[in-house]
Amino acid sequence: MAEITSKRRGELVQKVIEILKEHPEGLQAKEVLKLVEGSLALTPFEQSTYPNNPTVRRFEKIVRFATIGPVKAGWILKSKGRWIVTEQGLKAYRDFKDPEKFTSEVRRLYRQWAANRPEPIDEVAEQEAEVADVTGTFEEAEESAWADIERHLRSMGPYDFQNLVAALLRAMGYHVSWIAPPGRDGGIDILTHTDPLGINMPRIKVQVKRRIDKISVEGLRSFMAVLGDQDVGLFVAAGGFTREAENEARTQEKRKITLLGLEQLFDLWLEHYPKIEEADRQLLPLKPVYFLAPGK
Repeated sequence: MAEITSKRRGELVQKVIEILKEHPEGLQAKEVLKLVEGSLALTPFEQSTYPNNPTVRRFEKIVRFATIGPVKAGWILKSKGRWIVTEQGLKAYRDFKDPEKFTSEVRRLYRQWAANRPEPIDEVAEQEAEVADVTGTFEEAEESAWADIERHLRSMGPYDFQNLVAALLRAMGYHVSWIAPPGRDGGIDILTHTDPLGINMPRIKVQVKRRIDKISVEGLRSFMAVLGDQDVGLFVAAGGFTREAENEARTQEKRKITLLGLEQLFDLWLEHYPKIEEADRQLLPLKPVYFLAPGK
């Protein structure tokens, strides 16, 4: 990428961090790329496509390649297509205003990371470039896969989603004694225990919400009101939780409660997938696909 100078690379990554700074919970990569494009005038080279693949524009690949170093430096986190700026990234954004000095610091930290790799640094850099230049990069494949999974989970009926959570709990070794039938549930969707007879404490009460909006602190408090002194609460919400609700759960002393968003739910489903009953797997069937991921 000789047409991309150190200064330009710094400008692109600085703009990425500037955008992510306004979104502490992160943004999907496609949204970040769109906002970067809307904030900076693209060069003719960035707007051009690859000779061997005229349907793929260079700009998106260039930005993805430029963020490899900041990821290795710990400035940016990437998970399931979501990019998040870290405190180290915000500090670097404040400390290195000059784009070229910004890029120099990225390279310094990248070399530190590469020094601990078994491959020589030149080989690592060559592998990273290969990842960025090909059409089906691991990063983009992961984003696409997660988008399909997220769409599937969000489109499930509420009771299928509830049954999926119950199936996961069974696979994790818990004993599900009750699942709420259609209708009013009194704030509890699933009741589970750590032993088959439900004798041992604590008892685990679960509330499941498939709606796309975030659960507020008021919604969390309504659930906590149905927890007894020896109960543990598990709140599963497809839309996640507001920061206030997360803080409320984290600072609880009288009520022990765990919050589970969609990504964490999926990670647990994937981890325990071999133990999930075959019939229950149909709620979210998965098949592993392997990609070459140089430099990972």
